[in-house]
Amino acid sequence: MGQAKVASSARRGRRISVVAVGLLVAVLLATGPDVARGDTSATTKVIVRMLPGVTANPDELLAPVSGRVDRLLPTINGFSAWIPSEKISALEINSGVLEVTVDASLNVPPAEAATSGLKGKKVEGFVESDFGTPGGGPSFARLDIDTVSRLINADDVRARGANGTGIDVALIDTGVAPVPGIGKTINGPDLSFDSQVPGFQYLDGYGHGTHLAGIINGSGNGVNGIAPGARVVNVKVGAANGATDVVQVIAAIDWVVQHRRDNGMNIRVIALAYGTDSTQSSALDPLAYAAEVAWRHGIVVVVAAGNTGQSAPSLNDPATNPYVIAVGASDVNGTYTSGDDTVAPFSAWGNAGRRVDLVAPGRSLVSLRTPGSYIDILHPEGREADGLFRGSGTSQATAVVAGSVALLLQDRPDLTPDQVKWVLRKTAKSLPQSDSAAQGTGEIDVKRAQQRSPGSDAAQTWTPATGTGSLEAARGTLHVDMGGIALQGEIDLFGRAWDGQSWSGQSWSGVSWSGGMWLGQSWSGQSWSGQSWSGQSWSGQSWSGQSWSGQSWSGQSWSGQSWSGQSWSGQSWSGQSWSGQSWSGVSWSGQSWSGATP
Repeated sequence: MGQAKVASSARRGRRISVVAVGLLVAVLLATGPDVARGDTSATTKVIVRMLPGVTANPDELLAPVSGRVDRLLPTINGFSAWIPSEKISALEINSGVLEVTVDASLNVPPAEAATSGLKGKKVEGFVESDFGTPGGGPSFARLDIDTVSRLINADDVRARGANGTGIDVALIDTGVAPVPGIGKTINGPDLSFDSQVPGFQYLDGYGHGTHLAGIINGSGNGVNGIAPGARVVNVKVGAANGATDVVQVIAAIDWVVQHRRDNGMNIRVIALAYGTDSTQSSALDPLAYAAEVAWRHGIVVVVAAGNTGQSAPSLNDPATNPYVIAVGASDVNGTYTSGDDTVAPFSAWGNAGRRVDLVAPGRSLVSLRTPGSYIDILHPEGREADGLFRGSGTSQATAVVAGSVALLLQDRPDLTPDQVKWVLRKTAKSLPQSDSAAQGTGEIDVKRAQQRSPGSDAAQTWTPATGTGSLEAARGTLHVDMGGIALQGEIDLFGRAWDGQSWSGQSWSGVSWSGGMWLGQSWSGQSWSGQSWSGQSWSGQSWSGQSWSGQSWSGQSWSGQSWSGQSWSGQSWSGQSWSGQSWSGVSWSGQSWSGATP
């Protein structure tokens, strides 16, 4: 299959269930040998998942559709198989079958990788890369967080007594799994589609949020976060396939602003590795405005720039907002000193109107893995021993900066967000081998920032945003869909008309949330339990009874090109949502998870 066809498939979206953690697999097209002859050139490889508690004999299920078992997949209560493409629908209607999706392996031909350096095949926002150098040079080295701490001098700051204690970092992402090595974490609201599945609220079926949490405050299992004494507030918006909508992220930011001091919390930092390819000015964009509101309420908002290299016309939204800290990714180039560091080839450049503020290590970072998650299943080559995983992207760089800010704020709690940004930019180390348009003021140096007093010019004076622009424009090309119907236009998740003027006023005044209601719609429980935002999430008619298409969201499959690939920083959270071009950790493959091919 050519790349053009793959890209077209990605735009159409695929049917992905968000029923359970670890049950999601790639929705990627592959062909294989003909079943009758023992090779599969005319058939399609599929992943079949059975309903929870249902067991089945694969051979019996496949016989009527002329299929053949490839291998059993007990982790997802299913199996892979080869069947004729036209038989997929017939297989799906079998009693006990939860879902049938097509599968694929993503491999860059060795010859291509060897002759052209960083090359990749982009599929649904993911990039499969080989970081070997032409002529068979050394592969890119894994980068553990202890080494990152040394490179940015965070270890010196910790040696002097600061470890982030007393600082809460709101991680608005795909959730946090309670895996070995996870640091201190409490749950905020689960605003993701997974919140409708009992037993899977707050968890990370995608794998992105857990990886970032380990970088921020990991405390064990071979991972020592940048700020191991800080606490992560898990505000989940991305489902197990990465899917999310801009409205969910906006609601999450609003929740953090209004609840930042509740029940002993002290949320001083937001880590947001999500973004979209919005088509409007950040002065009007609702997502960019929400981030600015948080900034103006005393929260340092750290945002992934995106994994689009020089190819995109701008940074991701909301990194486009000039107030927040827009983070690019640096590449240590296989050494453990900073003298030869360069900007990673996938790191977004932006444009003359808005560049990144600084960069941080973001290539092949080793952090915590969520076993059985979407990423874990799709990219087993990224796995490390003892439950760890390699990941690259401006998402990972964002987590490094968020942890660094926690260190600064513990040591100097009086710093304002503007002052934090000023000292970080003024003390960053210039990377002489990288274009200034790609690196901002350089690579973060936490020790130098800790020792620098803010200047009299630290206060930012950009024209304030209004947030009254188009919700659909804020989505850009990134849409979730249900039953083949995309969420688009000036409507929210519940099919209600979006009133940007009314919302922007409520957001600024801190009244958009009231108990479990956001803009008058029930999204979550009415009370804070101390460990999680409890109660009925997305309850009654608010969630499972209504949708923009008139269908019930409950029991439907979700796909979205939202948290992921170029998301994890790509074009958005950087998935095409948290999945395609939206979650900014752009790839977990080859010798590392890496960014988009520039």
